[in-house]
Amino acid sequence: MAASREAVKKAVQQVRPILSVNHGEARKRALNLYKAWYRQIPYIVMDYDIPKSIEQCRAKLREEFLRHQNVTDIRVIDMLVIKGQMELKESVEIWKQKGHIMRYWKESQDPKPTDFLSKFIQGIN
Repeated sequence: MAASREAVKKAVQQVRPILSVNHGEARKRALNLYKAWYRQIPYIVMDYDIPKSIEQCRAKLREEFLRHQNVTDIRVIDMLVIKGQMELKESVEIWKQKGHIMRYWKESQDPKPTDFLSKFIQGIN
């Protein structure tokens, strides 16, 4: 039992970080990404002409970041930051379409049914 713990401990120590070395650095990268998105939201709203206000978009940005607030693994945080940077670049460079931007509000508009009858009516297994 102790030997397996040592093997796991050694394997965890050998995993190399993607970008960040410690939690402080990963947190700094995430905050910088949040600030970059926050600054670009007015331009994204204007360029894509979406039917949402800047305040609604910033609230959705906050919601998306808070959804991942319990992630503690540095490698996972780094991957989420990389994906967020890619999304930001695609949005700023107008490589997306209006539907891609509006997809962020889809889940919050149509809550999924929880009881049997609602699922049955919508045809969800």
